[in-house]
Amino acid sequence: MTRTTARLTGAAVAAPLLLLTCAASARAHGAPTDPVSRVYACSPSGGSAATAACKAAIAASGQNFVAWDNLRVAGVNGRDRQMIPDGRLCSGNLPAYKGLDLARTDWPATRLTPGARMTMTYASTIAHAGTFKLYLTKQGYDPAKPLKWAELPAQPFAEFKDPPLTNGAYHFSATLPADRTGRQMLYTIWQNSSTTDTYYSCSDVVFTAEKGGGTTASTRPRTTPTPSPSTSESPTPAASKGVTASTRQTATAAPVSPKTGTAAADSTPVASDTTSGSGPSAPLLAGGAATVLVLTGGAALALRLRRR
Repeated sequence: MTRTTARLTGAAVAAPLLLLTCAASARAHGAPTDPVSRVYACSPSGGSAATAACKAAIAASGQNFVAWDNLRVAGVNGRDRQMIPDGRLCSGNLPAYKGLDLARTDWPATRLTPGARMTMTYASTIAHAGTFKLYLTKQGYDPAKPLKWAELPAQPFAEFKDPPLTNGAYHFSATLPADRTGRQMLYTIWQNSSTTDTYYSCSDVVFTAEKGGGTTASTRPRTTPTPSPSTSESPTPAASKGVTASTRQTATAAPVSPKTGTAAADSTPVASDTTSGSGPSAPLLAGGAATVLVLTGGAALALRLRRR
């Protein structure tokens, strides 16, 4: 084998490995499904795409949010308030999601009770280490105006590090502030530590004076999310350790019934751990196809050179 043949053969082997690496890095996705986030509610899986608010968001963004789990920004590294400008918090300043920043009072919302225990379901298509930070807009927030950082407290009311991925979702519980009324915004930041990505999501909520506490689901239809394809992968070591609660709130690995305080079966739709079909992570499939082409072409070229 000549040196030229060796170089070409090495390139044929290295190219698909690079493609696979790039495809794998694009597979980590997620968004809250309860309390429902705007991006999920307005997706084909969320059941609210036909509402006026979602129609306006889809028109402004130029897409139907099939990639509901891909609202992420790379390289933020904790500099959220410096990297994401006011009025762009819900979209993460991503043009493909800019319709989520529309200032409206009719977004699909979840009813909550002030001071009650809330369990968030954050659907994810693959386990990743990272920290979730939950913020709630200050009393006096006006949903008819674009969301600004000044309307969120400097510190989250709850923070959770490396919760386990269970049945396609992260679950963590926190006590809601007791002084909120009316329509508010639950803002969630998921800063990955195993990737460079940070995920942002806006969940519209309405606080009511219902007794008994806990989360009261909105009247939006409950449907199963359309997950990303080919996401079967073992959780990262950090993600399998369990939940490390911050000093602000105590995390629980499973949903807790607001009335009994015992673990309850969670019926909130979540993404599957292993799926197939089309979806937000289609680049993985494209990478696989490219791998086959590169391997085939590279092998054929090397064989021809050897015959010379």
